[in-house]
Amino acid sequence: TESGEYKLASFIDEQHMNRLYEKFILEYYAMECPQVTATASQIPWALDDGVGTLLPVMQSDIMLTQGNRVLIIDAKYYTHTMQTQYDVHTLHSNNLYQIFTYVKNQDKCNTGNVSGMLLYAKTNEDIALNASFLLGGNHFCIRTLDLNQNFQHIAQQLDNIAQSYFPGVKKQE
Repeated sequence: TESGEYKLASFIDEQHMNRLYEKFILEYYAMECPQVTATASQIPWALDDGVGTLLPVMQSDIMLTQGNRVLIIDAKYYTHTMQTQYDVHTLHSNNLYQIFTYVKNQDKCNTGNVSGMLLYAKTNEDIALNASFLLGGNHFCIRTLDLNQNFQHIAQQLDNIAQSYFPGVKKQE
């Protein structure tokens, strides 16, 4: 967003930038954190009767796994991080419903070993999210990733996320 030597080509819409953002985070973890498995996995529905032909596919953006611990990251790239109704700023409700659905279906045995994160790209708004809560026995958090920094600082933010969920994870040297 600042003037400088390099410019990033403008994308036609927010959807293309969102996809690039998702892929960047996934590839970062795949390359820099070999102690965790980084995938964009489908999550099966935890059905009681096994009939799910009409249900949509649940495709995670980023799923980090180490042993029996899982962190599902839903990467969000929006012009406006929050929705506003009656001058009240809240999360986009569909994002919260989506990550909750992913986590609860991945943790069908209710172990509490599956966590979910909404990771918003920081905009030029004065909003920097850093909230966490326990919901239905699983840990959830909402964070912003500030991309308007040099790569070393972006990498540190991503490393801190991995290290907070998977103790002992070190960046690839």
